[in-house]
Amino acid sequence: MLGYLVKRLVGTIPVILMVTVCVFAFVHMLPGDPARLVAGPEASPEDVLAVRKSLGLDRPLSEQFIRYVTRVVQGDFGISLKTRRTVIEEIGQRLMPTVWLTVFAMAWSTVIGLLIGVMSAVKRGKWPDYLGMIVAVSGISFPPFWLGLLLISLFSVRLGWFPTGGYGTWQHFVMPSFTLGVAVAAVMARFTRSAFIEIAREDYVRTARAKGVPERRVIWRHSLRNALIPIITMVGLQFGFLLGGSIVVESVFSWPGLGRLLVDSVSYRDYPVIQALILLFSLQFILINLLVDVLYVFANPEIRYK
Repeated sequence: MLGYLVKRLVGTIPVILMVTVCVFAFVHMLPGDPARLVAGPEASPEDVLAVRKSLGLDRPLSEQFIRYVTRVVQGDFGISLKTRRTVIEEIGQRLMPTVWLTVFAMAWSTVIGLLIGVMSAVKRGKWPDYLGMIVAVSGISFPPFWLGLLLISLFSVRLGWFPTGGYGTWQHFVMPSFTLGVAVAAVMARFTRSAFIEIAREDYVRTARAKGVPERRVIWRHSLRNALIPIITMVGLQFGFLLGGSIVVESVFSWPGLGRLLVDSVSYRDYPVIQALILLFSLQFILINLLVDVLYVFANPEIRYK
């Protein structure tokens, strides 16, 4: 297992390098002049030129890229053009709100999605199956920004149960985590149903029933345990999407997380922050996929890595 993990980690180096090149090229293709934004609208051309020189933007792109990669390897992602603070400080201040929001959303959506999926598979062709799939399709169909605004209008403006935005107490988590997790719960329900039905057709499941094994044990031990492999894969992918794709939800609920930071950075052409955030989102997908491979062993001890 240890050798496998080392090989996987080494194999991520080319991927990270390719992502770094793509991010650097994409960010520098964005319209607008960051030197003008830093200097201010009233700055003279000489002042803008001086700012551009101080930021190193007057140098060739190849030289800027080499300088950027050298700093990243050393853990230096530069200085934010907007706040003049280090990028590490900017991301560190916004990281935990996004992580906790994602964890809460992923926790409830996974549990609910699994329960709906198993219920629909066990009651296949009956009213619980139809009801569960209607709920799942509805959850996928709701746009996050519309659902967020609807929740704010109902539970904040009219009923006054939860705050409209911000971060701090458990009340602040309810509506954003629900908005973020609805689509994930719906996807999990549909995927669990499909995986569970496929496993239920296997010979060992029919043999267990033929031996008189109680149906509850057949469902939770024989069927669900073997269906966990594709389900764990889906959970890992969805967690990565939530962690990097909470931009809309954080904007609707004024959530001080990484998604909101990315939107503000793109508006301000804050190159160092944009590059660091996209690299962070890419790295998290790589690490989550690696964690999923490790979880396979715990879900099914017969799996071994060499």
